[in-house]
Amino acid sequence: MLIRIENLTKIYNLGKTIVEALRGITLEIEQGEYVAIMGPSGSGKSTLMHLLGCLDTPSSGKYYFEDKDISSLNDVELASLRNKKVGFVFQTFNLLPRLTATQNVELPLVYAGVVGRARREKATAMLNRVGLGERINHRPNELSGGEMQRVAAARAMVNDPSIILADEPTGNLDSKTGTEIMKLFDTLATEGNTIILVTHDPNVANHARRTIRIVDGRVAKD
Repeated sequence: MLIRIENLTKIYNLGKTIVEALRGITLEIEQGEYVAIMGPSGSGKSTLMHLLGCLDTPSSGKYYFEDKDISSLNDVELASLRNKKVGFVFQTFNLLPRLTATQNVELPLVYAGVVGRARREKATAMLNRVGLGERINHRPNELSGGEMQRVAAARAMVNDPSIILADEPTGNLDSKTGTEIMKLFDTLATEGNTIILVTHDPNVANHARRTIRIVDGRVAKD
């Protein structure tokens, strides 16, 4: 089992206000699954993604990733796991503006200690894989929204992660470009990659083979 979470909660203390973002989530995700997490704004779906991606820690409950108890890891161990095991694709692309497409894709490899030529070759191969072989030396301001999201997808995959997490991956794209990006995710899924999409868009969710609906911090439907 790739992911197993048991009675996961997340509580935020905002001064005098306490927000229960997650209220006891239990679910399992197997290697190779293509999953959409849906829910209205404020439902807790992004909080769940942050916990799954080890960007945050739960208030209570258990999270097992590849049978390892994540709740027992310290910040350095969490950062290492994120870099080696998780690829992120965000709505806002999160590319560094002064770096070329290749240099942006290389970043996870830099943190992983991969050196010079091997790093460039792997990043270039990944950009070719997502159809950007002609744009490897372009900076983000020289790329369209769809091209930037392809760079982000290449960066997410370059370390051969166990899981790809995509948060509203088409949110900043027009419908035609969004469809092209979803075709890319479909291809990655057929190649055996584990993909979890967080979205409020049913058209995006329909690409996944399983949909988990979150309402008020709980699993309403799976």
